[in-house]
Amino acid sequence: MNIHALSIKIYYEDTDAQGVVYYANYLKFFERARTEFLREIGYDQKDLMEQGSIFIVREVAVEFKKPAYLDQQIKVHTQVLKVGKVSFDFNQEIFSTEGDLLCGGVIKCGCLDLNNFKPKALSSKLYEGMKSLL
Repeated sequence: MNIHALSIKIYYEDTDAQGVVYYANYLKFFERARTEFLREIGYDQKDLMEQGSIFIVREVAVEFKKPAYLDQQIKVHTQVLKVGKVSFDFNQEIFSTEGDLLCGGVIKCGCLDLNNFKPKALSSKLYEGMKSLL
């Protein structure tokens, strides 16, 4: 299984008053990592939008293990878990540079038609490309 890794530095804007990453920002880190993962395998979301498709998050299950802190470097691991005709699921985990699991989750996504926001099948190229990552 292919695992994509994205390094992210924690900035002041990512933290609360105590210098700890605000919990909702982990979802931003996951989003950034999924976007870069898809870009690296040849699927730019802007191009997909121009083709009339958009990706949405339909369900999120996240477990927080340990905090991340201001100025810390983290690594977000992204892996495709499941691919359907209109949906795809990711497993994502955030690690410290020391290898500690900070946060993990399953993000379930779908493809919609940009014009009517109804479910739309993934293009055959995208479907086969994502299946090859399983």
